Amino acid sequence: MKRSWLTVIAVVFVVSSVLAGCSGNNVNNGGNASPEPSGSPETTASADPTGGGKTFENMELEVAVFQGGYGREYWDAVADSFMKDYPGTKINITASPQIAELLRPKIVAGNPPDFIYLPQGGDNQPIIDGFIKDNGLLELNDVFESQGENGTPIADSILPGVLESKAMSPNGDGKVLFAPYNYGVMGMWYNKNLFDTKGITLPKTWDEFFALNSVAKENGRALFTYQGLHPGYLEEIIIPAIFNVGGKEALDQFFNYDPEFWKSETFKKVFGLFEKIANEDNALMNGTVALNHTQSQTDFLMGKSMFIPNGSWFEDEMKDAPREDGFQFGFLGVPSFDAGKPVMALTSVELFMIPAKAKNPELAKEFLKYLYTEKSVKLNGEKAKAVMAVKGAPDLVKEYISATTYEIFKAVDGGMEALNGAFKTPAQGSKFNPGDEVYQPLSSIMNKQMTLEEYGDKLYEVYTNIQKEYQ
Repeated sequence: MKRSWLTVIAVVFVVSSVLAGCSGNNVNNGGNASPEPSGSPETTASADPTGGGKTFENMELEVAVFQGGYGREYWDAVADSFMKDYPGTKINITASPQIAELLRPKIVAGNPPDFIYLPQGGDNQPIIDGFIKDNGLLELNDVFESQGENGTPIADSILPGVLESKAMSPNGDGKVLFAPYNYGVMGMWYNKNLFDTKGITLPKTWDEFFALNSVAKENGRALFTYQGLHPGYLEEIIIPAIFNVGGKEALDQFFNYDPEFWKSETFKKVFGLFEKIANEDNALMNGTVALNHTQSQTDFLMGKSMFIPNGSWFEDEMKDAPREDGFQFGFLGVPSFDAGKPVMALTSVELFMIPAKAKNPELAKEFLKYLYTEKSVKLNGEKAKAVMAVKGAPDLVKEYISATTYEIFKAVDGGMEALNGAFKTPAQGSKFNPGDEVYQPLSSIMNKQMTLEEYGDKLYEVYTNIQKEYQ
């Protein structure tokens, strides 16, 4: 199933008592209710992980993390490592798949933990949106401007464009409120073995993409399929394509509900891709619109289409699915409209945050800095089998991830242009879910029940009504 921080998302991107009992190594065991720790924290202590002493008035840190597919082993390991490098500190970890339920009463009562990790979407999204609306998070610019372990600002070690994205700086004012954790890479996929054995050149532009329709037909398959009942997967093409055509200005229009986006040439060019796929013979795999994500993905693996959109979780999600002989996962990214522009990829980035009402913000910031050290990045690869949004991370964790996963992340790390973003948080009480409003009707274009012009008119009205809700 799709993991997006954009609807995030994307990604984008409130929560019962942060239960802070601790085990013998000062890391609490698991997300079950436990009493608050007794005793008062030390008032001063020094830490010297790299030769420079640090002093904190409060040496105890409350950390709350979502325990999902990455597990909690990384958090226990990195907390142990931090406490060894910062003698005298004590980190209490609360981890749970239902972390939102555990944290909500604390946040509402003005007593949040010091540091939080939450992925965007689902039960977590109201917490994230609430922090944004209520100005409930510390600005983190000073963290990223500070010197990292290699002597340069920590910001220089983060993947380009991530800190500037709407997911990390949601108000568009340059204030970084969220810090990046693991990231996923999304775009179009293909059968690498087919392309290699047949000598097929990967398309770098959309013209080259559509030119492969005849090649697809010769090889007994359609050009394209997608997760028909879940057209939100098409964001993985749409968002990079909007930026490719109209740049940041067009993407801001799209994410900030400017109705004029739906009258623009960028809209017509980008969303026109789907009308062309729908109308061109053999371009869309038969039956696509009626398929769920596993059905369409299985058909792709079986050789019924040449391309499908998906994310870096694709291989693991479908590890037990049948496939055509010799199938190998290959990641294309998203072609450009212009041969002079690079192939792109959509990235989804999970979030760290420090509440404005944290009791120990300075130690929380120091812990955040520590998470971007090489030691931490490697621990995350080993324990969580994941890649942090840090330059060079794929090579640091190569031994812990599959060869295909490594190649995907290496493509972004090595120059494929990556993009990240999120819809602006709707007004409180809004009746609109922006992601659904934008993506769900796309299947009506794909099955020729709606024209591109009708779709644009519909979204113009939706965006106009969303804007009215802010008034």
